Amino acid sequence: MKVKIVNKSKHPLPQYATVASAGFDVRANINTTMVLKSMERALVPTGLFMELSVGYEAQVRPRSGLAFKHGITVLNSPGTIDADYRGELKVLLINLSKEDFAINDGERIAQVVVAKHEQVEWEVVEQLMETERGTGGFGHTGKH
Repeated sequence: MKVKIVNKSKHPLPQYATVASAGFDVRANINTTMVLKSMERALVPTGLFMELSVGYEAQVRPRSGLAFKHGITVLNSPGTIDADYRGELKVLLINLSKEDFAINDGERIAQVVVAKHEQVEWEVVEQLMETERGTGGFGHTGKH
C-alpha cells in the first residue's frame, strides 16, 4: 500500500523494524529537549504529514519500551488520524511515572499502525437478537 507523506522533520522517513512489524516508530521533531514532569502531558511534533486513502486510518499507539521503562504513554491511545486530516502528525504523551522524563530530538516516541476501517449505516430496530452472554460486561465472564 502506498501512502503519500511529506517529511518536514530532520529525520529519515519512518520504517518498519522487521518484515512482520504491524507498526512503524515516529520520532520527536523538536529544536530543544522537552521535559515531561510527573503527570504532565505534551503534544510532541513529528514533522510528518500523511495522505491516507479513504477507508484507512492511522492509529497512534504507545511504544512498549517507553511505557514499561519510563511510564510514558500516549494519552488518547490509540489516537486516530483520519484519511482527510492533512495537518502534522503530533503525539499526545503523558508521564505516568514519578520521575521527570526528557524527550530529545529524534527520540522514538510512538508507533503508528495503518488500518482499514468501515463506516456503519444504522438500522434502527426495536429489539436486538438474544445471545448467551446477553448484557454481561465489565468482567462478567471473569473469575472472582
